[in-house]
Amino acid sequence: MIDLDLPKPPDRTRVVVAMSGGVDSSVSAAMLVEAGYDVVGVTLQLYDHGVAVGRPGTCCAGDDIHDARRVADRLGIPHYVLDYQQRFRSQVMDPFADSYLAGETPIPCVLCNQTVKFTDLFEAADTLGADLLVTGHYARRVRDEDGPALHRGVDTNRDQSYFLFATTRRQLERLRFPLGGLSKDETRTLAQRHGLPVAAKSDSQDICFVPAGGYARVVEQLRPGACEPGEIVDLRGRVLGRHGGIINFTIGQRRGLGIATGEPLYVVRLEPETRRVVVGAERDLWRDRLMVREVNWLGGAPLSSTGVPVSVKLRSTQSPAPATIFKRGDGPVEVILDEPRAAIAPGQACVFYDGDRLLGGGWICREEKLA
Repeated sequence: MIDLDLPKPPDRTRVVVAMSGGVDSSVSAAMLVEAGYDVVGVTLQLYDHGVAVGRPGTCCAGDDIHDARRVADRLGIPHYVLDYQQRFRSQVMDPFADSYLAGETPIPCVLCNQTVKFTDLFEAADTLGADLLVTGHYARRVRDEDGPALHRGVDTNRDQSYFLFATTRRQLERLRFPLGGLSKDETRTLAQRHGLPVAAKSDSQDICFVPAGGYARVVEQLRPGACEPGEIVDLRGRVLGRHGGIINFTIGQRRGLGIATGEPLYVVRLEPETRRVVVGAERDLWRDRLMVREVNWLGGAPLSSTGVPVSVKLRSTQSPAPATIFKRGDGPVEVILDEPRAAIAPGQACVFYDGDRLLGGGWICREEKLA
C-alpha cells in the first residue's frame, strides 16, 4: 500500500503525475490509481524539431506523448498535454548551449527538473487543484525530525537523486516518488501486471533534444558560429595542433584530439576566451579541490566555514567519494576531497550526501574563474 504521508484519505487526495510516456511514470500513475487516489496525468511537450516526432529513445518526442495518452486511457484517468516549448528553450536549451560555449559540460536534465518540470508543473498542479505532484524518479522522500528529506533510491543502479539536488524544501513538501523503493525489474513487473501498453518500452538514453548524442550539432544550431576553430596546446602553451571548436571537447577526453605524441594526451582544461584546448598527461587530470556555485542546501545543520564531512558525487555514474565542504562567505562552496579524483568537469554537478540522504549540491566552477 502506498503511503503518501498525508492526513487525507486517498479518495479525497488529488495527485498530478508527470507522465513522460515511459514505463516509470506510467507505473507511478498505475500504483496511485490502484491505491484509490484521484489521479490526473500531465505531459509536457518540451521540444519538437520535426524529426523528433516518432524518434524513439527520448522523453519528449511525439510518440512519447501518444504513449502517455494511451496509458492514461488504460488507467481511466484524465490526461493533459501542456505546451512548454518556449519556456524549455529559454530555461534549458539556451543555458545548455551557453554552458558549452563557456567551456563547461552541462547537465540539462537537472535544469529541466529545476525549472520547467518542477516549477511549472507545480503551477499546473495548483490550477488542477492537486495536493501533490508525483514523478517516476528512483529516489525516496523520507520524513525525519527536520521535515521531508531526499534519499537515494533503494536500487543504487537506478538511483536518480543526483539529478534532483536542486529540489527545494518547499517542493519536497508536495513531491512524491513511488518508485524509490523498487528496482527496475520490479517496475517492469508492475507494468505488465497492470497491462500497460509501455511495459516493454526501452528506457530513454539521450537528452531529449539531442538526438543520438549529437550535442555539438545542436549547440551549433542554437548558437551559429559556435564551432570556431582554435589551437590545441600543452600545459606550457606549446601548440600541438588545431581543433574545430571547443564545444567538441570535455575534461578528461582522450579520443578525437588528432595528435600523435609519445604518450596519451587528455583534455585537462578548456579556455573559451582564447578558443584553446589544453592537453596534458593522465596525471594532470587529478585534483583534490574544487569550488561549487549556486549551492542548494538541504542538510539539517547549516553549512559552516569549519567544514561539514560528506560524500560527494562528481558525475551521475560515479560512486560517492569522501570529502569536506566549507562555506566561503557568500561565494562558491569549497570541496576538499579525501583522495584526488580525475577529470572533474566544470558545469557538472557536485552533489553532497550523508549516507543515503541527499544534502544538496551545486555546479562545479571553472578553475580559471576562481583566480
